[in-house]
Amino acid sequence: MAILLQLGIPDETPWRQAFAERLPDHELRVWPDVGPAEDIEFAAVFRTPDGALARLPRLKAVFSLLAGQDALLSDPQLPDVPILRTDTEGGSDAVTETVLMHVLRHYRRLPDYALQQARGEWRRLPHKPRAQTQVGFLGVGLLGLAAARVVAGHGFAVSGWSRTPRELDGIRHFHGADGLPALLAQSDIVVNLLPLTPETRGLLDRPVLAHLRRGAALINVGRGEALPPRALYWALDEGLLSSATLDVFDPEPPPPDARVWHDPRITLTPHAARSSFQVREAVEQVALGIEALRAGRPPAHPVDRTRGY
Repeated sequence: MAILLQLGIPDETPWRQAFAERLPDHELRVWPDVGPAEDIEFAAVFRTPDGALARLPRLKAVFSLLAGQDALLSDPQLPDVPILRTDTEGGSDAVTETVLMHVLRHYRRLPDYALQQARGEWRRLPHKPRAQTQVGFLGVGLLGLAAARVVAGHGFAVSGWSRTPRELDGIRHFHGADGLPALLAQSDIVVNLLPLTPETRGLLDRPVLAHLRRGAALINVGRGEALPPRALYWALDEGLLSSATLDVFDPEPPPPDARVWHDPRITLTPHAARSSFQVREAVEQVALGIEALRAGRPPAHPVDRTRGY
């Protein structure tokens, strides 16, 4: 019984230790040292090359170690086995911290003060009370809902949008094609936490951003492919956006001559929102999933391939 681990990071030691302690009866093989492929029953991966998992004939399940599933699901030869997320509190907490930090930055107008500083200006800028400041979340799944609740707990007026209707305690919910423009029109700060799917790729293009409340701020910690750069620059130039914080971009990293590096209204971070990875929590989710599958129980956190998350 073997587990294939694929990380794409240099230090494998914490992962080896965690797997040895939690699943001592399973041999751990670390990519690219696959060994005899017929021994591998489970794979825990960041992203393998297309077709790599299809070469494991006894594979029973794949555990995705990333928050987004688009990289894994883009493999045209992905085997027809369960795909399971390794959702952890640590990963959710890291994203929530990032979102709250940037919501507060924009709320207290720190990007505007940075522009003033560059011009040598010393002038206080007004801001609304938190209860009158609308923060709209695009995507209210595991990560989005956790962040939305924390932001709401800090006294902001929080709304969320998703494709289908949902009941969200204490959070106003918009849904569908008509709900997205309505949420954008009322939001002072927009936070994108949507997964990348065929429906969300390019979603925040000019016709959609045209519905923004003038002078809004945008925080993108979802996927860069949701926000075409040309649409972002247009919204900034038209005054629909006053500032933007981007933890993701398309492509990553941006080309050296990309405007995003030099526009003072844009804050750019290198896909770091979920940088604090909780190794033992992730391995525990893998172990629980394996135990459920061996016992014939439905494992937690299955990925719906048709939805993309």
